Amino acid sequence: MTTRWSRKDLLGLRELSADEINLVLDTADAFKQVGTREIKKVPALRGKTLVNFFVEPSTRTRISFELAAVRLSADVINISAATSSLSKGETLKDTAKILEANHEHPTQGLLDTYTIREKKKRIEGLHVAIIGDILFSRVARSNIFALKKLGARVTLVGPSTLLPRDFEKLGVTISYNIDEVLPTADVVNLLRIQHERQRKEYFPGIGEYIKLFGLTKERAKLLKPDCLIMHPGPINRGVEIDSELADGNQSVILDQVTNGLAVRMAVLYLCGGIAA
Repeated sequence: MTTRWSRKDLLGLRELSADEINLVLDTADAFKQVGTREIKKVPALRGKTLVNFFVEPSTRTRISFELAAVRLSADVINISAATSSLSKGETLKDTAKILEANHEHPTQGLLDTYTIREKKKRIEGLHVAIIGDILFSRVARSNIFALKKLGARVTLVGPSTLLPRDFEKLGVTISYNIDEVLPTADVVNLLRIQHERQRKEYFPGIGEYIKLFGLTKERAKLLKPDCLIMHPGPINRGVEIDSELADGNQSVILDQVTNGLAVRMAVLYLCGGIAA
């Protein structure tokens, strides 16, 4: 039976079925092909307007959504919290509640999953290690929901202050020893340390973090030769990962950026009601 998309929003991946996730990924496949053409625009959202509203600065994601909308022939309006009524505190409480309740980054989770499927030709049965600042990461949550629903085994790795045992309720394995996890990983996804969200006591210090959890050139020798190295960006080079590895043969970080455009085109297309 063909899966149909009936949603008008995408607030997170927790509520999506495996079939719905695969539908987004399959739709993204089609839109990625559009990017290879001489004329890279399609009229799918002609006459519609996309409003980008970001409560926090997020240049990469905003530009990706903007370009996705333009390639679908939509008009785009960008609004930031600093220039909106939100800066006056009028809706800050409600906005904070929404962010706290959802705390996901669904399109990043989808593009990460898409990149893994593109490179590995499957998700089911893979061992994916998500490493770093799990507690404050919206990306980690969305990746967990998507990968688990598609049959991957997920291990979370990080300092105990940034990786509470509560995450085990999501059906993942928790480890505080990166060196024990890396040799069996098919994918390692390194998360940015989000200092802006943390209090000082959460973070062990740059030097200690690198020593215990950074993907250094020496530590990378533990990886399987075909293990994918991922990072949602922006990268703290020399902290989460050495620059040589971020730019190396096993890295698919640039592929994540490229695939983000196709995935966001797919999401806008589907939620725009075209395929419903």
